[in-house]
Amino acid sequence: MPYDSNMDKQLFSKAFESDLGKIVVSVYSYNNGAKKLQLTRENLSQEGDVRFAKLGRLTKVEAQGILPLMQEALGSMD
Repeated sequence: MPYDSNMDKQLFSKAFESDLGKIVVSVYSYNNGAKKLQLTRENLSQEGDVRFAKLGRLTKVEAQGILPLMQEALGSMD
């Protein structure tokens, strides 16, 4: 069965913003299945446009910024 975006429900989403962009912490459920945590990075280009990037490694400030968001997201997964 191919992916259907209409079946993918966002249950939680909050972002940590910094000078370089933001990291979004989300919880999704596909087809009313298991709730899953998703982390995405959005960087700002020199023109000010937002573009998605591989999350990869986190700085200490980023990790400290998203930890409370991840804990809140985990609470929404019950």
